[in-house]
Amino acid sequence: MNGGRLVHGGDLELAESRFGRPDRGWLDLSTGINPIAYPLPALAPERWTRLPGSDAGLRAAAAQAYGVGDARLVVPAPGAQALIQLLPALRRDAAVAILVPTYEEHQAAWTALGHRVRAVETIDRAAEAEIVVLVNPNNPDGRLVPVDRLLQLADDLAKRGGLLVVDESFADTMPLASLAPHAGRPGLLVLRSFGKFFGLAGLRLGFALAEAGLAADLRRRLGPWAVNGPAMAIAEAALLDDHWIAATRMRLNADAKRLDTLLTAAGATVLGGTPLFRLCETAKAEALFDHLGRQGILVRTFPAFPRRLRFGLPGAEPQWRRLLDAFESWNKS
Repeated sequence: MNGGRLVHGGDLELAESRFGRPDRGWLDLSTGINPIAYPLPALAPERWTRLPGSDAGLRAAAAQAYGVGDARLVVPAPGAQALIQLLPALRRDAAVAILVPTYEEHQAAWTALGHRVRAVETIDRAAEAEIVVLVNPNNPDGRLVPVDRLLQLADDLAKRGGLLVVDESFADTMPLASLAPHAGRPGLLVLRSFGKFFGLAGLRLGFALAEAGLAADLRRRLGPWAVNGPAMAIAEAALLDDHWIAATRMRLNADAKRLDTLLTAAGATVLGGTPLFRLCETAKAEALFDHLGRQGILVRTFPAFPRRLRFGLPGAEPQWRRLLDAFESWNKS
C-alpha cells in the first residue's frame, strides 16, 4: 500500500518522486504487459463517431480465441479490473478464500463489500469457502494449479452453490493451462485480460467466461456500451490473428529465457514467473532496484518480500541493450 492505495506496476509518477525523470525516459519493466504490441489496424471513422452497437462479433472472436464453445458465455468488459470490482456485488456476506501470494486487487474488492475474506496458501485450505479466487498462472510467481484439480474444485463448489473465480490474465502464453474451454460449467467463472498479451493495456478490455445465467447477469450489471467501438474493432482483429498469436508466444518464451540468463548473471535466483514476467530473489534486491532506478529502469518490488523483484520484458533491441548495460555496471560495482 502507498498512502492508502494499492501499489501497482507502471507507477511512473511514484518512480519519479524517488529517482527524478530520466533523460532517456523510463524503461518500464514493472508490469507484465507485452512490450511489442499488436499492430493497430486502420479503423473506419464511424468506429469513433457512432455508438458501439452489438458486441456479437467481439464475443465470437473471443470465444474462438479462447476455445469457448458458445459465444453467449462470453462477457466483454472495460478491462478485467472492472470485472474484479463487479464480482463481489453478486453475493452478500460470503466466505471468500483467496489463494496467496498474489496481487491485491481481488482481496481489496471482496473486502470492500463486506465479505469475509481469508487468505490461503493452498487450495485444500479453501474447502469451507463459498467463493474461491485464484490467479492461474499466478502473478508474481507463475504458480499453476492443474486444470483437473480446478475442475474438481468448481464441481465441489457448485454442489453447495459456490463459485470458483479463476483469473487467467496471463494465460494467453500458456493455453493448455486455461479453463476457458470449460466455460459454462456450473461453479466456474474465468477472467481473461486482453491488454497484457496483446500489449494494449490502454484499450481497457477484458472478458468473463461463465455459465449462461451468470453471464447474462454480468451483462445486465455492466449495462449497454460497456466496451467502446474502437476497442471492439481492434480486439476482433487481434483475437482472430492466429499467426501473430503463435509467433508472439514463441517470441515471449524466448525472451523470458534471455531475461533469466541476465538475472542469473547478475547474481539473482529466478523463482518463476510467466513468459511475460520473471520473479527473482536476491539479498541485494533493494540495492539492485535503486541501481536500476537511477538509470531509468523501473522494476517491481514487494514490501512483504523485500528480497524479491519482478522484471517485465524489454521490447526492441535497444531496450535489451540498455538493461544489459545496467546489469554490467551492477556486476562491476
